[in-house]
Amino acid sequence: EVLFLDEPTTNLDPGASLEIERVVQAIHDAGTKIVMVTHDLGQARRLADEILFLHGGRLCERGPAADFFQRPATAEAAAYLEGVLPWRATAAA
Repeated sequence: EVLFLDEPTTNLDPGASLEIERVVQAIHDAGTKIVMVTHDLGQARRLADEILFLHGGRLCERGPAADFFQRPATAEAAAYLEGVLPWRATAAA
């Protein structure tokens, strides 16, 4: 089984977000594969086993979450993790 989620905690208060994360983790622990879109790096750190990083409509990186957060393999991923906004970086150049 696979559960697809698109930003499941957007616009929720912290308590509700935590409860959603607990439910997602319990479903994962029961054996369901979770495929989730999120821009919340903290949530990705807490929940992800594997990261697929998309930038500019293409897959830039795929691998274990720990590797992605500790040693991003692409400049795009490193910039995203540092909070660099690509449209501002381009405008400043």
